[in-house]
Amino acid sequence: MTEIATLSTDGDISTIVLDDGKVNVCSLEMLESIQQCLAEVPKDKGALIVRGREGIFSAGFDLKTIQGEDAEKSKKMVEMGMKTMHDLYTFPRPVIMAVTGHTIAMGLFIVCCGDYRIALEGKFVAQANEVRNNMDIPSPIMEVAESRIDKKHVYSVLYHADPYPFDKCIEAGLLDEIVSPSDFEKRIMEKAEDLATLGHPHYLKTKQAHQRPLLKAISNACLLYTSDAADEEDSVDLGGRRI
Repeated sequence: MTEIATLSTDGDISTIVLDDGKVNVCSLEMLESIQQCLAEVPKDKGALIVRGREGIFSAGFDLKTIQGEDAEKSKKMVEMGMKTMHDLYTFPRPVIMAVTGHTIAMGLFIVCCGDYRIALEGKFVAQANEVRNNMDIPSPIMEVAESRIDKKHVYSVLYHADPYPFDKCIEAGLLDEIVSPSDFEKRIMEKAEDLATLGHPHYLKTKQAHQRPLLKAISNACLLYTSDAADEEDSVDLGGRRI
């Protein structure tokens, strides 16, 4: 079976490429593949690039799994999604998101976990479309997203689920830089090589100090999604399936 997330290294730069041959849904298989890659990335040196396939970074959770008959698989996929967000957000070394195209729902939230986000210039959109699809956004995801989104855009991005063309994403705090196709690959490596020089464990300790107020909420997500939600207030509606 071909891996849908693959890891390569170039000196101190590690790159995880997401490519399921379609729209890079965050299926259970994709998320497990990402976890396998992360386990092999050095935690005490270098930098990590996470990138999508041509035209798409990720379309978010696999709706076929969410809407399917296997409730246990759906729950496991959400659990793995939360763990992957946590592991990327708290990764000990700098994480550069190379946003190769549309980034939707969970795909956008994964982008929010990066320390620097470089997008390919083009007619692409970023959208947290959960509410428009009759789905909740779990509070730990909201914590991560709100830490990156400009306060003036929180309602528009999260509550109203508005699509954001890439040229509006920097102002909204969804991206840090947009680069032309001719310079995209060069710029990604330039940024990765620069951030890779940051000392260890000083980068990690600085990140931990800054993230500390959010880490408890993010970590508690794993407990929430691995336990039976006792009441509706603590559960999450995934388009009609409550977990």
